[in-house]
Amino acid sequence: MISTADFKNGLTIEVDNAIWRIVEFQHVKPGKGGAFVRSKLKNLRTGAVQDKTFRAGARMEQAPIDKSTMQYLYEDGGNYVFMNTDTYEQIEIPGEQIQNELKFLKENMEVSVTMYNNEVLGIDLPNTVTLEVKETEPGIKGDTASGGSKPATLETGAIIQVPFFVKAGDKLIVNTVDSTYVSRA
Repeated sequence: MISTADFKNGLTIEVDNAIWRIVEFQHVKPGKGGAFVRSKLKNLRTGAVQDKTFRAGARMEQAPIDKSTMQYLYEDGGNYVFMNTDTYEQIEIPGEQIQNELKFLKENMEVSVTMYNNEVLGIDLPNTVTLEVKETEPGIKGDTASGGSKPATLETGAIIQVPFFVKAGDKLIVNTVDSTYVSRA
C-alpha cells in the first residue's frame, strides 16, 4: 500500500479495479479545509486519461508492472507474435491493442512489453527507429534542407512529413513518440 505522499510521475496504482499510471499530480493545501492531491491518471488498459482527486494521506494499492524485452517475430491473422529474448517464450498481442505502435514496428525489432499479472497492457518502442522510404514525390532541383516538407510512405506503411531532398530508398531515423523525421541514417 502507498499513500498520496508517495506519488511521483510514472508510478502505477490500482484504483476502482483499474490500473493507472500517474501522468502528473499536485498537492493542494487550501486555506480552509483539508489538503488534497489533484492528479491526472492514464488507464493502462484503455489509454483513457482522467483527472482524479484524492484526500491527502489516502492509501491505495501499487500495481506491480513487469517490463520485459521481447523481439517482434511476425503477424498472424491480426495477432502479433513476440518472443521473450531470455526465456524464448512467445506471446500473441491483438493488433487493436497496439494500433499506434504498429506504424513503426518491423520484424526482429526489440521492444519493451508491459505486463500486469501476465496480462499484456501494451508495448513501448525505442524512441527512434530506422526505416526505409518506400514512396515519396521526387525532389525538384533547388530544394534545400531548410525549406518545407512533403509526405513520405515508409516501409511499415506509416506516412510522415520529410524534407524535400529525401527520395524513395533513403533510410531515415524517425522519432516514434511524435511520428517525426529526425535525420537520414
